[in-house]
Amino acid sequence: MNTKIKFGTDGFRGILGKEFTIETVTKIVNAIAEYLGEGTVIIGYDPRRDADKYAKTAANILADFGFDVILSSKVVPTPVIAYKAKTTKNCAGALMFTASHNPPEYLGIKFIPNYGGPATNEITKEIENIIESKHHKFEKLNPTVEGSVIKKDFSIDYFEILEDLIDFNAIKLNPPKIIYDALFSASYGYFDEILKRNNIDFEIYNNKYDPNFGGFLPEPKPNFMQNKKDGFITFANDGDADRYGVIDEKGDYISPNIVLAMLLKYLKETKKYDGYMVKTVGVSQLVDVVAEKLNVKVIETPVGFKYLGEAMRMNKTILAGEDSGGLSTGDYISEKDGIYANLLILEMVSKLNKPLYQLKEEILEFAGVHFVQDRVDVQLTDDRKKEEIINEIKFLENFANQKITKKSEIDGVKLYLEDEKTKILIRKSGTEPLLRFYIETDSISKLNSIKEFIKGYIFILK
Repeated sequence: MNTKIKFGTDGFRGILGKEFTIETVTKIVNAIAEYLGEGTVIIGYDPRRDADKYAKTAANILADFGFDVILSSKVVPTPVIAYKAKTTKNCAGALMFTASHNPPEYLGIKFIPNYGGPATNEITKEIENIIESKHHKFEKLNPTVEGSVIKKDFSIDYFEILEDLIDFNAIKLNPPKIIYDALFSASYGYFDEILKRNNIDFEIYNNKYDPNFGGFLPEPKPNFMQNKKDGFITFANDGDADRYGVIDEKGDYISPNIVLAMLLKYLKETKKYDGYMVKTVGVSQLVDVVAEKLNVKVIETPVGFKYLGEAMRMNKTILAGEDSGGLSTGDYISEKDGIYANLLILEMVSKLNKPLYQLKEEILEFAGVHFVQDRVDVQLTDDRKKEEIINEIKFLENFANQKITKKSEIDGVKLYLEDEKTKILIRKSGTEPLLRFYIETDSISKLNSIKEFIKGYIFILK
């Protein structure tokens, strides 16, 4: 099958045996070899079917090109590979075989440059161009140089950086009751092990690797996080452990928007961090309100951690995050890390000596406003039609019976309505044939009214 190789929001993904094959992986790895030129390359893989085999294939290809390759000796989270890429001497970059939170039949490859964050659009475009320009066999760059492949366990270095960043003594002094739902993901053997290293008790579920992820999506969302108890905080991660999920002591899922607001206040006031709050356009206004009250300036980026990572590298950053469950801090890597996120939440609860549900109530009280969110997805396979609708909306003066007071075109188009509480983001999905309408306002009645308006508006346009 002749698949057009195009990098999406975070790497190249496809169904095993269809879009994702030895042929496509060989083309991608050859192009990355030509892009990099020389140096050491780190390679890792998550628990998905054949991820380890593709990782070994990539390692051998790169060694044939003369690269020294360090291949993970076991399943590993994406952030571990990103940290290793940033801290390894003479590292050219890293490859991670994962499809993140996609269904089990998918596999993917992420390219992580040596700055330890997602590849920018400029980098992936250059790799795509190399692939497109090569209609012949790739030639070895330096025929006299022999590469090598060695296997290594990266976990100890990762544990040590986390122990520098997280106050485990505070957690040990005042530990909450913890449930860790491994969700059959790459976080198993890492989140649990660092808790054990620091003598922190916890209950554990789904603690094995399963390429089918128990028959569910490997996503730390409430419908997949089934193991919870009154009085316990439940933590989970997605398939490659770069996203987090948390359920409070009352059994309620805490949205990433609220987590970002809580952590921003904690990092600024308790840990005395200084710098910007960096967030994607999809993140709740709650974070903007909290940032303003803390006198923290906000940088807004398009959707995708590659944009957050780039902003982090250019600006002193307190916290960077997205509403899909990815975050990092300015003193760490410019890549999202779900294990670090869960540990940071754990530290906050212990250090402030308050249950998570109370901290949620307090941040909403601090903000002085409560927002509600929802999304309307419109099935559209025609990219031109999506662009037509977005362009039409750009020129509107009113939307959902309100005046549009401001527009942003950072990613799609974002409308700010006259009530100063309602924002609507319209953008194309980066992974599915959908046009998405993200709605945020301050009441359920407004939310429902806007949803009905969108459905009627799209019906007319389609």
